[in-house]
Amino acid sequence: MKHNVKSITMVCAMVIAAMVLTGCTNWKKKYNSLEVEHQNLKGLYENCVTSLDSNAADQGQLNQQLASCQSELNALKSQKTSAQDTGFKVGQVAVDEAAGTITVTLPNAILFGSGKATLLKATSSELDHIYSVLRERYSGKMVDVVGHTDTDPIRKTKDLYKDNWDLSAERALTVLRYLVDRGVRSEGIRAVACGESRPVASNSTSAGKAKNRRVEIVVHTR
Repeated sequence: MKHNVKSITMVCAMVIAAMVLTGCTNWKKKYNSLEVEHQNLKGLYENCVTSLDSNAADQGQLNQQLASCQSELNALKSQKTSAQDTGFKVGQVAVDEAAGTITVTLPNAILFGSGKATLLKATSSELDHIYSVLRERYSGKMVDVVGHTDTDPIRKTKDLYKDNWDLSAERALTVLRYLVDRGVRSEGIRAVACGESRPVASNSTSAGKAKNRRVEIVVHTR
């Protein structure tokens, strides 16, 4: 009888030990599983924080770019309105309020042939319009006629013009004389030669050279 009780006791002890070991094993597995899940959640959280910081920086940069674009747009709108208010309806009109100038740019293509300083036509509708606006709205204001060229050297007319300085000067003088003949005060107008020194576009392309060949009528409003 005692032997049976002892055997039963040993069996019970083994069962309990097995249960404890099994419980420990399950608890360890659960702990490890929770630890893995915790690390995963921690990684996701850190990624979210990084993403939010990055998005905040991007948003700040985009806000700055948007503000800059809006400012430029407003300036262009203002410049366009100011240009329309000048009265000039030919060429490209630019207003520089800080400098107190209005610049009307005429491409040489409508005024002169290649390498020449003689007007293409005896009467220029563009110059007549400019004279009309000068007389009606800017009487008494100083006017500069500025000649510009591209970088191409003088070839066909090198017997007439030494270089681009010479050509730009003659073109400016031609426009000046046209306006003076129409009635602009000779003491209120002057010719300026810039040659190829003040390009507004690259001289490496035909389109750029065409933009650089120009005559500017600069009205000093102050």
